[in-house]
Amino acid sequence: MQGQKIPATIITGFLGAGKTTLIRNMLSSANGRRIALIVNEFGDLGVDGDVLKGCGAENCTEDDIIELTNGCICCTVADDFIPTMEKLLDRAERPDHIVIETSGLALPQPLVAAFNWPNIKTQVTVDGVITVVDSAAVAAGRFAHDHERLDEQRQADDALDHDSPLEELFEDQLMAADLIILNKADLLDDAGIEAVRVDVAGRTSRQPSMVISRQGHVSAKLLLGLGIGSENDIANRKSHHEMEHEAGEDHDHDEFESFVVEAGAIKNQVDFTVTLGGIISDHDILRLKGFANVPGKPMRLVIQAVGSRIDCYFDRPWGPDEQRDTRLVVIGLHDIDQAGIAAAIRQAAEQG
Repeated sequence: MQGQKIPATIITGFLGAGKTTLIRNMLSSANGRRIALIVNEFGDLGVDGDVLKGCGAENCTEDDIIELTNGCICCTVADDFIPTMEKLLDRAERPDHIVIETSGLALPQPLVAAFNWPNIKTQVTVDGVITVVDSAAVAAGRFAHDHERLDEQRQADDALDHDSPLEELFEDQLMAADLIILNKADLLDDAGIEAVRVDVAGRTSRQPSMVISRQGHVSAKLLLGLGIGSENDIANRKSHHEMEHEAGEDHDHDEFESFVVEAGAIKNQVDFTVTLGGIISDHDILRLKGFANVPGKPMRLVIQAVGSRIDCYFDRPWGPDEQRDTRLVVIGLHDIDQAGIAAAIRQAAEQG
């Protein structure tokens, strides 16, 4: 019976770690295997799903890509994920493999647990949970605190919670992993990658395999052939959330905010990108992504930013009935200055 189940792969990872790029590369080397994608994003604008729809892979058509933009998938399992899976399984032509890309803010454990629901467990098994890590960000200490100062605070107040939400989330995603992809290794030397590997290994009590990746290139045979059955190992994947829930605390995403900025056409792509980097730095924006309209260019510009690193590329022509808008999703910590950021981005578009 286990062999008759459809394998599902959960791909998680922090904001901008490279999950979508990993999936694009995976689709191009899946050897004709028909793959259904469920893409979840934190926010109302589905950027990642739209990027994947433009990848042109024959084994994954637009009908095979399902976007869930109603909130973080770990908090909407019953309302969104389970009905989506049931509709997918009711199709006359079922997929050979299901790939689920979580939002960068998702807790993987509740999603893995959902595969134990009666209607799902008899038909699908979790082939494995893959956590993608931005190695360059970890090397830069994006999730690290001053340990000496923390020790001083701990001694002064034993009841103080020293872990930031970002650190907890990062560690939760590592704790759920069957395979950890140390991505963006091209931005570090060998010593830097080794330091990241040691850092990551120290953040989980489990011992998942680790693979070094450059620009999201990992064999589809490896990604889609773990054969773990992760849903049967829930007890060993408890995250901060599960432990807090057992203590009677509730989980939400109040620590983060997501909003969409609509702007006019970008007059100068290079100048706009430079100014955008300053806006990200000034407001400590965690993640920014979306599409932009560059006059004179028949294709839309994809903008992907993680911290101060900004990547831009033209992915496909604008559709004949598609409105050429500039729309960017901004994700940051609670109380981020939404009005100030939106005004700065619009001004940059006009001046850029």
